[in-house]
Amino acid sequence: MNREAVERIFSNIPALDTKRLILRRMLRSDAADMYEYACLPEVTRYLTWRPHPDYRYTCRYLEYLDKKYNEGTFYDWAIVYKENLKMIGTCGFTRIDFENNWAEAGYVLNPNYWGMGIAAEALSRVIKFGFLTLNLHRIESRYMIGNDRSRRVMEKCNMTYEGTFRDAMYIFGEYKTIGVYSILSSDYINSYFI
Repeated sequence: MNREAVERIFSNIPALDTKRLILRRMLRSDAADMYEYACLPEVTRYLTWRPHPDYRYTCRYLEYLDKKYNEGTFYDWAIVYKENLKMIGTCGFTRIDFENNWAEAGYVLNPNYWGMGIAAEALSRVIKFGFLTLNLHRIESRYMIGNDRSRRVMEKCNMTYEGTFRDAMYIFGEYKTIGVYSILSSDYINSYFI
């Protein structure tokens, strides 16, 4: 799928549904729910961004995302838990390589919802969207070594371990070793439709 087609889709990002979740556009009204987890060091320990320093920062970030959504250049959904309609995290594509027809998927979740299979449920739905709507050939996810929770999410989503890249990222003054998992469209079709 070409960049223009993807931008058209994401400028009016469709809501996605699962058994327990609604994946939808992030809203300014999500600020309190987002700040609740985005300010926690244990949430950002294995991420490339620091904890949000205050609620106003989260509000400004969501305002910025509003512009990116309108341009169709932001590919991430809010994860909303159906039981209480709370925004509990995000899941989506951190980047799309249009030339080679693949995307990198990522996710973050409020720790109050860790260990419930929610990240895998959200990622599975995003993978389905990537293959069936965007016609991607490959989807990959990366994790910092030590983040076993994230690695298990990838494994639950039938992703295949590809390798470890030693000291591949320099984040906040430290080199981080990165593990990579992927799934191809053929893997997805074979595992879900046969």
